Amino acid sequence: MGCHLEEHPHYMLELRVTMKAIDWRLCLVADMEAAGKRDLIVIIQEAAAAGATIIQLRGKNCKTREFLDLAVRIASFLKPKGIPLIVNDRADIALACEADGLHLGQQDIPLFFARKILGQNRLIGISVNTIEEAQTAEKEGADYVGVGPVYFTSSKDKLPTILGLEGLRSVREKVHIPILAIGGLTAENAGAVISAGADGIAVISAIMGEDDISEATKSLLNVLS
Repeated sequence: MGCHLEEHPHYMLELRVTMKAIDWRLCLVADMEAAGKRDLIVIIQEAAAAGATIIQLRGKNCKTREFLDLAVRIASFLKPKGIPLIVNDRADIALACEADGLHLGQQDIPLFFARKILGQNRLIGISVNTIEEAQTAEKEGADYVGVGPVYFTSSKDKLPTILGLEGLRSVREKVHIPILAIGGLTAENAGAVISAGADGIAVISAIMGEDDISEATKSLLNVLS
């Protein structure tokens, strides 16, 4: 059963602690499966050195202890650099490794309960595919939304409706929190996505699918800056 904000009147949005300023331009979704045989930590280090502004760690099929160990190591590397680490799906691991935030899908733990676990001083983002999902996420206290897929992507088994630029613009018109666009984004189309209202982009293959991680990151940033 879903959790609705109105069921918890003591959850007051005006008491939210103001989040530190976040550079939303370029989020690397560091997917453990997409890394293949390459060292994921090395990929993250190279992307961070080249200017990636957020790292989201994703390990859909990873065992808990392996995921936790990796998250702790990545957090310890990123924290001194001031680059936010967002953990995908796992509120317990985000809390344990002292990550800066948590990213949730529509079928993950409801935002209200994730906030109870993580408190007010960590980011929580929600993946959305419709205006209604985006508005609900904002109403319930999400710090940002991941909107997509904007274009076709092979990173999801069951692809939701492809939004295109018009769909992205429609979401932008209805919500006021930051938007990270995701889905099929490249250096060639990222500029148009920003012009359509996204605050930044989240990518997997546009960085991890390239041989030169640093150059791929810089190419994206050149369009986003």
